[in-house]
Amino acid sequence: MQRDSRLTRALVPVGSLHITLLVTHLASQEEVNLAVCAVDQMKAVLRDLLRGRELILPFHGIGHFRNEVAFVELAQGEHLATLAQITGVVRKTFEEKGLSSGDGKAFKPHLTFMKLSKAPKLRSQGVKKLDPELYSDYAQHHFGDERVIRLDLCSMLKKKTPDGYYHQEASVTFGVKRGPEPDDEELVSLSKRLVEDAVLRAVQQYMDETQHNGAASSDLARPSDNLNSNTVNTTTTDTSASSK
Repeated sequence: MQRDSRLTRALVPVGSLHITLLVTHLASQEEVNLAVCAVDQMKAVLRDLLRGRELILPFHGIGHFRNEVAFVELAQGEHLATLAQITGVVRKTFEEKGLSSGDGKAFKPHLTFMKLSKAPKLRSQGVKKLDPELYSDYAQHHFGDERVIRLDLCSMLKKKTPDGYYHQEASVTFGVKRGPEPDDEELVSLSKRLVEDAVLRAVQQYMDETQHNGAASSDLARPSDNLNSNTVNTTTTDTSASSK
């Protein structure tokens, strides 16, 4: 963001961060109901697969798709095999219900944080690709570990929840015990992330209004330029199976 503030408009909001297991098309409410039944059916299998173990995902490095989508990658390890097994259970259960189980592409778990399709007006400003040099300093950065606590069947079309996450038709919550209450340092960190997300949204709104009106009013209060907004916050602990 410090190198090219225009890309703020292409950021994925923190509340929407997720890992997609599969994308399917549910053409009717009947198919949605079948998918909900499938999720309910797979609960016991998924919980038995984990056997009470925590699934921790270490996020490390940045990758891209055709320089149009940027995402945080997962480090190598046993967790990838477990995640692939979970995906296999989801796909098999959907197929048994007669539902599409995705496009058949190899499963590549990733956490998308920026995509140019979110801001089509950038193309007219000459931004057609994401220059890898913009994030070269973080290409091999370790962003942190996240614990998977829930699998969701999400709608990509229905209105999102107030925190920015997708509408959920059904969920599987894994039986992981609650940890200790957050200490002061964790609360400060959470507050900072919430403020950063709010500022990013304000910047995006400001830039959109400026572009729409031709020029911003001289007395319009601009968001602070001093707040560090180049941190990718992998705060989500939700693994999602999304439905178009």
